[in-house]
Amino acid sequence: MAIRLIALDIDGTLLDSRWQLPPANREAIREAVDRGIEVALVTGRRFDFARPVAELLDADVTLIVSNGALVKTGDGVTRLAHLLPAGVARQVLQATRAFRDSAAAVFDRPQANQLIYEHIDWDNPKRRAYAERNLAFIAEVQPLEACLTEDPVQLTYNGPVSEMRGLIEILTALPYAASFALAVTEYESRDFSLVDVVGAGCSKGATLARWAAVQGVTQDEVMAVGDNLNDREMLEYAGLPVVMGNAVPALRRDGWPMTETNDEAGVAAAIARFALSTPI
Repeated sequence: MAIRLIALDIDGTLLDSRWQLPPANREAIREAVDRGIEVALVTGRRFDFARPVAELLDADVTLIVSNGALVKTGDGVTRLAHLLPAGVARQVLQATRAFRDSAAAVFDRPQANQLIYEHIDWDNPKRRAYAERNLAFIAEVQPLEACLTEDPVQLTYNGPVSEMRGLIEILTALPYAASFALAVTEYESRDFSLVDVVGAGCSKGATLARWAAVQGVTQDEVMAVGDNLNDREMLEYAGLPVVMGNAVPALRRDGWPMTETNDEAGVAAAIARFALSTPI
């Protein structure tokens, strides 16, 4: 069956290891769109952190951001939303006070006050670099719970892999763990991990399924390409799941078709092999 919707992760998939867009990926996406195939960037990034990547593609694409919490058009119109209830977010924050220095609440807002911290950790090089890149969107509120005047998109935490795995153990053991979902991204080579707390039932895969239904696309007509743990549900949903050559071992063990690495324009190779080889 012909592919009508291609879902692409961004970091580690669409972008290479230097966070650059390989020209071959851009050309393959443009050809797919020109042939009437919808392309969706499905990412853990916030919309305003994903939009600059979308703009590099020179093609009209959909953005499924914040690990499935929001579906937006390229110009920022929200088409679908799956938010985290403020009451649940408050409970989670109170249960994870030991991780407060990395915690942030994320909101679906035009620009200012999208990303709320209790205190920005300027002494941490990685967190300082992120804060400097996103300064227009960031604010500080003490205590962090006070910012929950509306449902957030998500709560987000980051830190060394072992520390974030400890956080995951705490979160999954909470008596109300069924009231939220976790999206985890690990970069073991950099000893860095991201943990997002999103609404119950929210994931890249669940939202991709909802969006495909809205677009009248069947599961068999969906191709997904990813590399990390938060891509699993998206790959499991897609009729044609493809893993990157640089994917984490947990994904490479599942026997899904594999393309080249992100430094070898693996997205372009996958699109050419699986989506453009069949006439539309």
